[in-house]
Amino acid sequence: QVQLVESGGGLVQVGGSLRLSCAASGRGFDDYAMGWFRQAPGKEREFVAAIHRSGSIRYYSNSVKGRFTISRDNAENTVYLQMNSLKPQDTAVYYCTADFWGTGSSSPLDYEYWGQGTQVTVSS
Repeated sequence: QVQLVESGGGLVQVGGSLRLSCAASGRGFDDYAMGWFRQAPGKEREFVAAIHRSGSIRYYSNSVKGRFTISRDNAENTVYLQMNSLKPQDTAVYYCTADFWGTGSSSPLDYEYWGQGTQVTVSS
């Protein structure tokens, strides 16, 4: 069992940066691939980024590639999402997810655990 708690969301202007954190409790953090998804009002949940259990492989959606960076600290049981050059279309609730023994899927169906979400609002 893994509990995930996101933090770091907020209001930022276009072109600004935010860093989201996701703290995981429970055992075996490094047994989980970790992902970030987002959901904007009236839209489906969307894959943002994922990272392999070891941190050696990372995946990004085309919409954030080159602007966002996912990383993890297995000693601290934390995964991060550094978001740069933010755009209004990045506005959404961002969710941290965990996939036991996963490799970094882009499908939300592969993730067993979800955080409660953190709001990111990019204003123009």
